Amino acid sequence: MGSVGRAVDYPTGNGAPAEGCAIVMGMNATRPVGGLLREWRQRRRMSQLDFAVEAEISSKHLSFIETGRSRPSRDMLLRLAELLEVPLRERNTLLVAAGFAPLFAERSLDDPTLQSAREAMELVLKGHEPFPALAIDRHWNLLAANRAVGPLLSGVAAELLRPPMNVLRLSLHPDGLAPRIVNLAQWRAHLFARLRRQIEISADTALIALLEELGRYPAPAVKTRGADADPGNLFVVPLTIATPAGVLSFISTTTVFGTPIDITLSELALETFFPADAATSAALRQLSS
Repeated sequence: MGSVGRAVDYPTGNGAPAEGCAIVMGMNATRPVGGLLREWRQRRRMSQLDFAVEAEISSKHLSFIETGRSRPSRDMLLRLAELLEVPLRERNTLLVAAGFAPLFAERSLDDPTLQSAREAMELVLKGHEPFPALAIDRHWNLLAANRAVGPLLSGVAAELLRPPMNVLRLSLHPDGLAPRIVNLAQWRAHLFARLRRQIEISADTALIALLEELGRYPAPAVKTRGADADPGNLFVVPLTIATPAGVLSFISTTTVFGTPIDITLSELALETFFPADAATSAALRQLSS
């Protein structure tokens, strides 16, 4: 687990064997593949006819697959999963449910085969200083962070900083950053929207549990400073936070690896924060010097 204040640090676990590579099978592997496909289609809000047209097969053939009267070939199954944007982890589940071997491996970030990806991540995190940047997994657990993140965590309860450090929990917990986020209502709504969208895409039960936990945290009773800003003057939702260096305001971007075929890389995201105003930029540069 990456520790805040270090440039980068990589996990060595993930349940992988000694060589750092594991084939992951989903929890629903014993369920019929047709039912799983139907759930993914419905999750994407596509009718059977619309999906059949997009997949260039007959609606009757698709119906037979979904009801178990026809078994899809491996290539057909992978094509349907790609069209439905099924995450790689769940594509393995579909393959196993259809009687095929899982295809996509999951390696730890320190696996030698991921060296170039690891170097790319390191380049982004280190190169983004003096502005904060961090790497997270699919459950928003911190994998690595650059040195600019540490000063922002002043005053956070020690138990929230212990591995696995969850970024959403850290942000919205009353013993975390929440009391210092100036526009908490606005930022909370933004994070909830992102998390709900992620759940819609992945159907991840751990994310559903995380959303329920976050929903039990105290919500702002009244509008906080920054929440009353004219939406016409905002082009993104900022993170405005009170720190020992003053009130800092950030805009954030998310970077993911393009066309990954490894589960770890497909679920890894880099969150980079840029100063939203000149005062924040100056304060961060002063802190770094």
